[in-house]
Amino acid sequence: MSDSQATHETESTGIETSTSSTTTAGETDERIDDSWLEYEFEGEPKLSVQNLDVYYGDEHALKDVSMDIPEQSVTALIGPSGCGKSTFLRSLNRMNDRIKSARVEGTVELDGRDIYQDGTNLVELRKRVGMVFQSPNPFPKSIKDNVSYGPRKHGDINTGLLASLLGKDESDKEAELVERSLTQAALWDEVSDRLDDNALGLSGGQQQRLCIARALATDPEVLLMDEPASALDPIATSKIEDLIEELAEEYTVVVVTHNMQQAARISDQTAVFLTGGELVEYDDTEKIFESPESQRVEDYITGKFG
Repeated sequence: MSDSQATHETESTGIETSTSSTTTAGETDERIDDSWLEYEFEGEPKLSVQNLDVYYGDEHALKDVSMDIPEQSVTALIGPSGCGKSTFLRSLNRMNDRIKSARVEGTVELDGRDIYQDGTNLVELRKRVGMVFQSPNPFPKSIKDNVSYGPRKHGDINTGLLASLLGKDESDKEAELVERSLTQAALWDEVSDRLDDNALGLSGGQQQRLCIARALATDPEVLLMDEPASALDPIATSKIEDLIEELAEEYTVVVVTHNMQQAARISDQTAVFLTGGELVEYDDTEKIFESPESQRVEDYITGKFG
């Protein structure tokens, strides 16, 4: 795409239809056209983000991001380090609230309801929108206890001496939940005979799938993944990728990745964030990787910068 195309103004009105962009070394200077962000799909969005800005103190980390995310699909967020993609991901279940200097403006709707409105129950929100982090972080507990920790904490399952004395012991329910979650995370066959073993004894790839099982145990609707395979070997990475594709049949998955080949393999749609916390282009993954509208996106994908 030429620079003249990228800076095109609507001839009939004379009104510029795009916003200016700050670039870094190696990037082409261009303007973002609104049409590059208008990704259309059937049905209502599971998540709808409008005019989202995130600040860390005086730093403007995410700038006026708007995008709709379809349900039961995989949305990949790609871009160079520091472009705001992880900040955006954490905005989808208000994890940025844990950062004292963070300030969020705009709206994020989950099934049409703004999660940033006053009175939002954050515990309930994070049950519905689970998260898996970059490095596996299992609790120093048994495999079984890792999976059932969330439901027990939320009161969805009662086990132990007190529950037994009160006639409310739900150990059978716990066992079913543990098996279901580990099966969904493609880990049950590998650990079913050692559920009482310490989870820290699992391999890195197994630990990450355990963390996915732990997130699934609370019965979420959306699963956020922040580079879930970046610390894993190729075999474990392949298992995680296969798992993500399977999970999208039931859940809405949003995944941050630095691995563009991974994004191309596993996602249905891809959002590209570039310098300055800007969303530059959002479309079907095949379209993004084969014929992007933005010259900067093409340069990033072909390795000219980033």
